[in-house]
Amino acid sequence: MNILLSPDSYKGNLTARQVCDAMAEGVSLAAPEATVDLVPMADGGDGTVDAVLAAIEAEAVQALVHGPLGELVEAKLAYVAQSHTAVIEMASASGLTLLSPDSLDPLSASTFGTGELILKALDLGCRRLVIGIGGSATNDAGTGMARALGVRFLDSRGCELPPGGAALSGLASIDLSGLDPRLSSCNVDVACDVNNPLYGPSGAAAVYGPQKGATDEMILVLDAAMMQFSRVLKEQHGIDVADVPGAGAAGGLGAGLLAFLGARLGSGVNMIADLVRLPERIRGADLVITGEGRLDAQSSMGKAVQGVARLCHLANVPVVALVGALDPAAFCTGGMPGLTAAFSVLPGPASLDRALEEAAGNITFTTSQVVRLYQAARFV
Repeated sequence: MNILLSPDSYKGNLTARQVCDAMAEGVSLAAPEATVDLVPMADGGDGTVDAVLAAIEAEAVQALVHGPLGELVEAKLAYVAQSHTAVIEMASASGLTLLSPDSLDPLSASTFGTGELILKALDLGCRRLVIGIGGSATNDAGTGMARALGVRFLDSRGCELPPGGAALSGLASIDLSGLDPRLSSCNVDVACDVNNPLYGPSGAAAVYGPQKGATDEMILVLDAAMMQFSRVLKEQHGIDVADVPGAGAAGGLGAGLLAFLGARLGSGVNMIADLVRLPERIRGADLVITGEGRLDAQSSMGKAVQGVARLCHLANVPVVALVGALDPAAFCTGGMPGLTAAFSVLPGPASLDRALEEAAGNITFTTSQVVRLYQAARFV
């Protein structure tokens, strides 16, 4: 019997690899003779690099880069030598988790460190970049990233603007002459599962600014700055990204990647699944077990469980999701085709602290019960 384990992380508790390990222990308890394939999954957000490193042969490459407020931080990317591909998480260089709640500064936070990670990938000889852009602390339209790659953002006097989104209100010209030429031979895929435009009521600042510390006044400033950036970019270079779905992702980093790297935005789950050869590995499985911290109506909007279930549906392989919290609404949206069943791993009422503390053990136990039930069903 071949069992494939492909969960996402239980956010804030267990990484995807830790969930895989807990599931594998449950399989060994119920079916020690089973062959187990571990394929941790991610959707392009936090944990994507670690998931890729755990799922396929890839090298972790460390880089000292500038964080959102200019501080030095240790970041890493996954380098897949066989395909000359780098997997990058912008959150590791420019993410919210790098800052304390009282140090958030959405007006001046910069994606420069993300650009430095891209430079590191180019130095490795990468010809393809897969960039996850969830969890940003920034709202600079990706201009910090572009600066690291050689682009200059100038005011009306020809002086370089300071970092951050607010400064773009004074943008007069964009100089692309120094853009790293290696990018022209590099394909860039961006894991982006939101459709926000760059500015406006559904734009980067209005929707995501508050979680980055932006007040109502700051949102107005940032929204105007995004509009000015878009206007200059279109007038001088004929590049119009303002209303492209996903341009407003990660504080407008989606727009910057489209404009300066010619990136393609798409489903993070699908990109990671293809990278770790998940469709092929599912076809060799008798049963697939996936999971995440919470399964609800949002899970059908490009999350890992939905992506795994879709691939299992295509391969006609049964798939069970084990989750911390299970909302029946997940099945009311019609967005979970292929998901055979889902179970919460909680054995009974418990405080949040206890549920988190006992998560690994509960995953192991529930996995063992699912495998026992599957074995019994095979002989009915």
